[in-house]
Formats: sequence, structure tokens, C-alpha cells
Amino acid sequence: MINTGIISNTLGVLLLIVGGMMLTALPFSLYFKDGATLSILEASIVTILLGGGSLYYKFKNREKIGKREGYLVVAMGWLSMSLVGMLPYLFSGVLPNLSDAFFESVSGLTTTGASVLNDIEAVPQGILFWRSLTQWIGGMGIIVLTVAIFPLLGIGGVELFVAEAPGPTSDKIHPRIKETAKRLWLIYVGLSTLLTLILYLNGMTFFDAINHGLTTMATGGFSTKNASMAYFSPGIQYWVMLFMFLAGINYTIIYYGLKGKFKKVWSSDEFKTYTLLVGTLILMVTILLYTSTNIPLEQAFRVSSFQIISLITTTGFVSADYTAWTPALTFLFFVLLFIGACAGSTSGGIKIIRHLALFKNSILEFKRLLHPKALIRLKIDKQLVAPRVLTHILVFLLLYLMLFLLGSFIMSFILADFEHPFLTAIGAIATALGNVGPGIGEVGPLNNFAAIPVSGKWFLSFFMLLGRLELFTILILFMPYFWQRN
Repeated sequence: MINTGIISNTLGVLLLIVGGMMLTALPFSLYFKDGATLSILEASIVTILLGGGSLYYKFKNREKIGKREGYLVVAMGWLSMSLVGMLPYLFSGVLPNLSDAFFESVSGLTTTGASVLNDIEAVPQGILFWRSLTQWIGGMGIIVLTVAIFPLLGIGGVELFVAEAPGPTSDKIHPRIKETAKRLWLIYVGLSTLLTLILYLNGMTFFDAINHGLTTMATGGFSTKNASMAYFSPGIQYWVMLFMFLAGINYTIIYYGLKGKFKKVWSSDEFKTYTLLVGTLILMVTILLYTSTNIPLEQAFRVSSFQIISLITTTGFVSADYTAWTPALTFLFFVLLFIGACAGSTSGGIKIIRHLALFKNSILEFKRLLHPKALIRLKIDKQLVAPRVLTHILVFLLLYLMLFLLGSFIMSFILADFEHPFLTAIGAIATALGNVGPGIGEVGPLNNFAAIPVSGKWFLSFFMLLGRLELFTILILFMPYFWQRN
């Protein structure tokens, strides 16, 4: 039987944290006198009251979260955070429409970066900071943070961490889940702070620097400027590029790198593949762009590198309109929407480890055809991959493809009045499911999602949540046996 008390308590803690973090937008609102101070305060109070009520409803102590409760907490937690996350938009009147406010909130917390705001620079600074903060909260997953403080409530959080942590990785920095969560967040906070300082020293205002520091490390892509990263200098773009690349690395690998254990870093097959893939694509696209356009070599290298890293890490920052280059490059960048960076990073998408497992297993299948009696097993990082894990990966890839096809089919009907309904539909679904941000068609790098019909915005919001929680966490709730008693 599902323990509703422990679910209610956990959601209460989440909402209390979110409500408290909303208050951090108040200093910016007060400093800039943007007129949104009262709206932010009201949204925070409502969120804290909801969290307090949920926490003390059927309050239970010394309880463990089981499998069912873990999945329910994650799904309901992200939905609850998305609902309260839209309150500052609604109360301030920045996005008075419910579907727009919910879409922007979901896009932030899932680190997708797809926006419905037509004039970002006209938005009050307090609201802009909250918008960036939602991505930072969602980047690592506020639930991981909650795991670190659960001992205060006497709650065990292992199942919760397994259900929510990004990517199919079992590598642990520390055997205790609480210590793992603390180390992850320490790295996350440290890198965010370092990037903010670097951007500020390189000419950004403090407000722009802290916003882009938050959204870069979250691989979110929300910017304070209408032109996104194209607004800023090449030097700033290079720094953001570097930190986007870092944000796409498994945080366990970053931890080993910080500890000086470089042998462990380079022994990761996924990290080597990630680095090689990014390097190869940058070289290839730079040459194609330089030879097929009038863009100077340095600029060709910079915009190619920036957009490749931005899309692979699912950050979604824009420094150029890649759909205006050549049809071949447009197709290539569309394919990048399906890649994703490393498991255990803040990026979305399919993740390189799954592509690597599929590729290696496909090669081994040819060996098995030649040697049907031989026992040929898949290895990654010199370790055998369990058949159950491989099955999980293959099912994930199949589900991802089926959802993309089904979603594109439905969106084609919703966007029937658009100039390019098919291209826009596949671009919107690919970028929502992969939590990337820009797509192709009429949701490309120079456009946003404001023109998408109301039904399309709710549909895409569902797909953003599906992608952020890696499909299974949401889809399992629709299985009848999930709700059956043991």
C-alpha cells in the first residue's frame, strides 16, 4: 500500500525550499525597483503555506521511501514545483495566461529553455532572476538537495535518489547517499559561483553574470537578453562554451578530476566519446561553414563550437542562426537534439552512454552471428554490462523514438495553420523531449514558442517533464500494476 503520509511530507519539504528560494529574487526586485516585489513576496508566501500544510498533513517520522513512493514523489514533486513556479509570472502579470505561465515554469525547472516571452529585456529583473533560478534548481534536481537534509526528518532517501538522479549511472562518489548529494551540490554551487565571477570580470553586469552563471551550469539556456549569447562579446562566449562543456560531464568524473584522479577520468568510455564527438563535430562544421559561407575562420570556429556544445549539452543558448547556414548543417543540428551529453550531468537528451551501449552492442552482434556458440558480452569502462541494464537502455531508446514519432504526429495536427507545420512539429517535440530549447522550423534559434496554440503548450509541457525525468518515472504511473496492492 502506498504511504501517502511520507509523500505529503516530502512534497511539503520541497515546496518550503522552493518558497524560500523565491525570496532570493526580492533583493534584485528591490534594487532595480522593477515593480514586481510584492508579487514575488506573495508567490513565496503562498508556496511556503502550501508546503507547510503538506508537511504537517499526516506527518510521519522515521519512515523510508519505497519504490512506489519514490516515483510518485518525483513525478508529483516536479508537477508541484512547476505549478508554484508559475506564480511569480501570474501575480506580476508578466505572463497572465495560465498556459503560458505553466509552460515557462516547466521549461525552467526541466532546464529546457523554451520560452514564450517575446521581449525578455522588458521583464522585471526580479522575475528574470526567478526564471533563471528555476533552471538552476532543476539542473541537478532539488530532490537531490532534499535527500541531503532528509536526516532532519528521519527519512531515508535512497529510492528517491535512484528515481530522480539524471542519467543511467550507478557510480557513487560516496557510499552514503546523503554525502553523495552534498558533494554533487558542492561542485554545482562552486562551478556556478566561479562562472559568475568570470563573466563579471569579463564585462557582464553582476545581474547578467549571476543569471548566466545559473543557467549555464544548469544547461538551461535562459538568458536576460533577447539575442541570447549573441548579445555578448566573443570572449564571454568562449567562457560560456567551456562551462557548458563542463556541465555536460558526469559529475562523478568532475569530482575525480578535482581530486586529481585523472586516470579515472580518462578511463571513462563515455567521457572519451563525449570529448571525441564534440571535437570531431567542431572541426567538421567549422570547415564546412568556412568553405561554404563568407564567415571568417575565427567566427566560423566560434559559432560552430558554441552551437554544437550548446545543443549536445542541451543548454540551448544561441549565438547564431544555425538554420540559415546550409540545409545539411540544419539537418545535422536537428540530429544533435537527440544526442545529449553524459549521464550524471545536468544535461537532458538520450545521453551518450546509451548511444555508446547501442553502438557497441550492435558491433558485437555481428561477432555473435559469426560465433553463435561464443559468450560475447558487452563491456563499458572494462566492466560487463548486465543484461538487465542493456535491456533497460534498449527499451528506453525504443520508447524515446516512439514518443518522438507519436508526439510529432499529434503536433502536426495542432500546428496545422503554421507555415511549416511538419518541420515545426518535429522540431518542437525533439527539443521538448530532449530538454534542449531551440529547434527547427518556426521554433528555431531566432523564434520562441509564444505562437504555439494553448493545447500545444500543454502537450509540450508534458513532453518536457517526460524528458527531464527520463520517461520511465512518468510512464510507470500509467501502468495499472503500479497501483495494485502488493
